[in-house]
Amino acid sequence: MEADSPRGRIHLIRALEEGQLTPTPEVIRHLDLCLGCRACETACPSGVEYGALIEAARGYIEPFRPAPARWGRRALAAVLTTPALRRAAFAPLRPLGGRAWLGRYARRLRSTWLAYAAAMPSAARAPRLPEVLEPEGRPRGTAVLLTGCVTETVFAATSVATARLLRRAGVRVLVPRGQGCCGALAIHLGAMERARMLARRIASVLAASGADWVVSNAAGCGALLREYGELLPGEPAAATVGARARDALALLAELGLPSPSRPLACTVAVHDPCHLAHGQGVRVQVRQLLAAVPGVRLVEARPHRGDGGGGGGCGQPGLHPPDQGRRDPARASVARRASDRPARRRASPARRSHQNAQPASMI
Repeated sequence: MEADSPRGRIHLIRALEEGQLTPTPEVIRHLDLCLGCRACETACPSGVEYGALIEAARGYIEPFRPAPARWGRRALAAVLTTPALRRAAFAPLRPLGGRAWLGRYARRLRSTWLAYAAAMPSAARAPRLPEVLEPEGRPRGTAVLLTGCVTETVFAATSVATARLLRRAGVRVLVPRGQGCCGALAIHLGAMERARMLARRIASVLAASGADWVVSNAAGCGALLREYGELLPGEPAAATVGARARDALALLAELGLPSPSRPLACTVAVHDPCHLAHGQGVRVQVRQLLAAVPGVRLVEARPHRGDGGGGGGCGQPGLHPPDQGRRDPARASVARRASDRPARRRASPARRSHQNAQPASMI
């Protein structure tokens, strides 16, 4: 099992870098079993930036995969990062989004894929955001909002809600047209050149806005934005984006929001996305914002521990085998109990929601 631990994988990556090991199917399997949740970074006392290592390794081993797998992953990266293809791919699922009967069916069949479909928002489309939203009250700065790829297609209502909250906090919000993917999904799939192309394109758009903050409401996207300077070294636009990148909820907690006009009597189960908790170090802010709403009772969806974002990961749906995100039966049981109780709402910031051993040639 050592090869499936962070330390074991670092040894594998070093051996690949030094030419002592070839990317055999077994080696690739050990690296693929890593979710990339980066919980080990939070737990590591030496500060090893494991996320940079595993993402670089994904790009290095990609050419050694069997041709069918390689072309399938390349096609998936193209579909997810190309607006027209992405919209066409998600269109058949839209009528199923938010259907309670599908969620019950998924639990009965223990089907993770059906559960993903049921968890999508309903077919109702969110209003399109204008390019500029002026702040309410005293202006406190300007933010450019990353609308992203999957977020724009599936969770557009989350971006609308994010913009509205930023306005209430006194932030002028810019929403440039034609943004596209930040490159995170392509990196997870080992498509490093495609990721750099996408990142370079959107960095120029975001940096040109001149905003005080580059805001994201998707945890994985926000984590990558912070690392644009390392992904695209020597490129001023990328360095600017990396220095100004902020998670939406962290910025809202820092600026503060007006007091709620009325109470909201409900219980909210909070789940920490891995890339928010470990990639960006944002945990407390989410709870501070929710606790400020009168009548809201907070519960943890899963026990918060140092070895998982809120106790468990999503498994990067579609990019890894679904079972990888729920290996601990105890945590899965807690999550099921939380989701089965009545009058509950779930808050996951992912929806609204790379050294000590850095292999230079891989990066």
